[in-house]
Amino acid sequence: MSVQQIMELMEQLVDVHKQLLSISKEKTERFKEGAIEPLQQLLVKERKQIRLLEQTESKRQQAVEKWFQTNGMDTEQYTVSHMLEKLEDEKERETLANITTTLTETIVELKQQEQLNEALIRQSMEFVQMSLDLMNPNISSMNYGKEMKENTANRSLFDSQA
Repeated sequence: MSVQQIMELMEQLVDVHKQLLSISKEKTERFKEGAIEPLQQLLVKERKQIRLLEQTESKRQQAVEKWFQTNGMDTEQYTVSHMLEKLEDEKERETLANITTTLTETIVELKQQEQLNEALIRQSMEFVQMSLDLMNPNISSMNYGKEMKENTANRSLFDSQA
């Protein structure tokens, strides 16, 4: 497997992550609008992109492993960062490092966007729960009037018959 093929797979990963980032930003807008139907369509798109991401990542892992085996390097870690250390061609190393950096930055941005979406969902759920709590009466306020007291015998401390 050539370094060029690995770089192409890495660029595909960048593209897929950018698509996921775009979908995530659109989900944020739909959350803000409260639009459920378009949100469901976005979730379907997101699932397709995730499947594509998994397939591309699997191909990348296989390509990197094959590159190490082809170049006679036996290692436990078949990673791109380890590959960058072993690459001899400076131009290939620089290009692959740039692609890796772009991919990392995109993943970080996607993670932040998804955390924002999670916070919006949590906030919406808290609002719904608060609304439900306001609609349901509290059990202790079901009866009107004074609170019931236990009838206790009022006995004086002194026996008046003595």
